[in-house]
Amino acid sequence: MDPGLALPTLVAPVRRIGARTFDFNRQVAVMAIVNRTPDSFHDRGATFALDRAVERALAAVAEGADWVDVGGVPFSPDTPPVTESAELTRVLPVVEAVRARSDVVISVDTARPGVARRALAAGADVVNDTSGLRDPAMAEVVAAAGATVVIAHSLAAPHTHHPRPRYVDVVDEVARFLRERVARAGRYGVTPGQIVIDPGHDLNKNTYHSLELTRRLHEITALGLPTLVAVSNKDFVGETLDRERGRRVEGSLAAAVLCVRQGARIVRAHDVTATVDAIRMTEAVLGLREPAYLRHNV
Repeated sequence: MDPGLALPTLVAPVRRIGARTFDFNRQVAVMAIVNRTPDSFHDRGATFALDRAVERALAAVAEGADWVDVGGVPFSPDTPPVTESAELTRVLPVVEAVRARSDVVISVDTARPGVARRALAAGADVVNDTSGLRDPAMAEVVAAAGATVVIAHSLAAPHTHHPRPRYVDVVDEVARFLRERVARAGRYGVTPGQIVIDPGHDLNKNTYHSLELTRRLHEITALGLPTLVAVSNKDFVGETLDRERGRRVEGSLAAAVLCVRQGARIVRAHDVTATVDAIRMTEAVLGLREPAYLRHNV
């Protein structure tokens, strides 16, 4: 590989997550988003019905997704609150149905330890905690199950307004937060080999903050844990390009590729086919993947 494209040294780069093995030194996983909510910011409830959610998850696998992220509660505080029992009713049937038909990695996007525990028992492999282990009981659940956890940065609890977030240096502060939360996980018995980190684009951040995180993502990946980026269709893409929801694919792909170039190893995406192609092409340019075939000028 070109020395100018050197990637960070990872802790436990080879990970067994559920039934699949990933070598994050040499591959990038694409995580498909399946929101079982009537008010998700992107699809506005297109996969709220159980059959539509399961169909979308399995279609994403067919399109090349390595991972499916199932959520039942929007992060946004501008949607009606969802009780824990309602979240379980939304999430568990999707996890069970997808697990019965695929060995794809399944994560559950939740900040509630009770939901995480039940979802892992139903067949999920990963807890995607956008609160960053705000509740220490989440670390206990992950440790007891031997599961993988995604620790994301956010300033406020999910479903809570945090107007006009302020940072002196957003990248430095996100990195310090993630180091502290990784240490917290360790105190509850979660090993580094179980942890993925996420800088939390747009989570209590404005567009300038998210652009700065994208530009300097190498400072986050340098922490040495596989880094997930969730840039797909985010508001920072829309505000940068003046594009409404539904017209942000190209900007999302550009941001994702820039992140992979700096060492991101999981890309969370709504538009799976386009993302898989962009990421596989990026892997090939970086020397991490062989072309599918050779015909031209050979």
